Amino acid sequence: MKKYFLFFLLLFIGLIRVQSQSYIPSAENLQQRTAFQDMKFGMFIHWGASSVLGNGEWVMNNRNIHVDEYSRLQTIFNPVDFDAKKWVAAAKSAGMKYITLITRHHDGFSNWDTKQSDWKITNTAYGKDAVKQMADECHKQGIKIFFYYSLLDWHRTDYQYETGRTGKGTGRTVKSDWGHYISFMKAQLTELLTNYGEVAGIWFDGHWDQLENDTDKSGTSKVDWHYNEIYQLIHKLQPQCMIGNNHHLLPIPGEDFQMFEKDLPGHNTTGFGGAAISQLPLETCETMNDSWGFNITDRNYKSVKKLIQYLVNAAGNNANFLLNIGPMPNGIIQPEFTDTLKAVGKWMEKYGETIYGTRGNLISTQDWGVLTAKEKKIFVHIFKSDGADYIFIPGLKQQVQKATVFAENKSVRFKQQTEGLFIFLDGIKQDDIDTVVQLEVQ
Repeated sequence: MKKYFLFFLLLFIGLIRVQSQSYIPSAENLQQRTAFQDMKFGMFIHWGASSVLGNGEWVMNNRNIHVDEYSRLQTIFNPVDFDAKKWVAAAKSAGMKYITLITRHHDGFSNWDTKQSDWKITNTAYGKDAVKQMADECHKQGIKIFFYYSLLDWHRTDYQYETGRTGKGTGRTVKSDWGHYISFMKAQLTELLTNYGEVAGIWFDGHWDQLENDTDKSGTSKVDWHYNEIYQLIHKLQPQCMIGNNHHLLPIPGEDFQMFEKDLPGHNTTGFGGAAISQLPLETCETMNDSWGFNITDRNYKSVKKLIQYLVNAAGNNANFLLNIGPMPNGIIQPEFTDTLKAVGKWMEKYGETIYGTRGNLISTQDWGVLTAKEKKIFVHIFKSDGADYIFIPGLKQQVQKATVFAENKSVRFKQQTEGLFIFLDGIKQDDIDTVVQLEVQ
């Protein structure tokens, strides 16, 4: 009898724990999720003290720069040409609907007037709060603002750098204080969610720094990130605020969207992907060259065609596309970025209806392209046909009433069978980037 009593007692305690960790999103949060999926296209901005060195945002780690040496950047970083209006205008010129701004990257430098640290932009010669300027301008121009926030820190001594995978060469010798570091992060997040108006989401990064030490042989967690406390704090301060975590794993309770780094959902061409796809809103992020932060020698800029097709592929896979820029340390966005953004924006002016507000995953990605859908319309995005006279859409069940070349109202021949739909391409002048056929369905 004692054995059964103990069993049910443990089961009851387990259920209590599960219930205490359960997360039920608010109505405001659910509404934000839908709005997020409708926006489809956003701008990622990597920028801060690290930009001064012109070698990407990982330069402190990659070159093993000691904290005392790296701290000198605070006396050099002076973005006198930073103009929030121009940055937001650059996003709008591309047809982007939201901006995810680096507030604090792995080097720990804060781009706002935090009261929790002296390692911040308002202690530079520039002296102004860049996060506030961007948040105010986004609110003014109707662009949603997300805040990127690094979980790891190469600069602070209280971060548990002893077990971290990165930041080993930054010269820290003082024993870390994990509890103090967690309190520091919660205080900073409270500032960001209290003093900068409505925030659409928090974009966490850095969990993977402790990943190899995350569990011991028994499966018990070694590193407690206190996500339950942190996520509850965020949702309490701003219930609509979405939480995403770039941990490259399936989302955990409290998270509201799932991101994929430099890969489409379910793909793993870069080594960052591979995580299963959840039912949450999805996002994929990518760079315009090969760097996130300003890299003065990175000339490997992606073409307008490649970026547009990535955007369309993302939508076809039911994901948003977060496209990154790395402005120069003086605050200017280089023309290689702005020119490309404008070109993408021109395409979006014509074809935005086939992207904004759509949903994907109607079928898997095909050799010829993808599908997006909205209301009673399906948009067939044809990247290539390899000279074939037709393409085949497998498993399409909706009854097609009409097919036309998008924005031209030119009829397209089709044949629907139980197996799917044939679209005949004879007489259609195919676009080099994306030939879009619009299907009207029942």
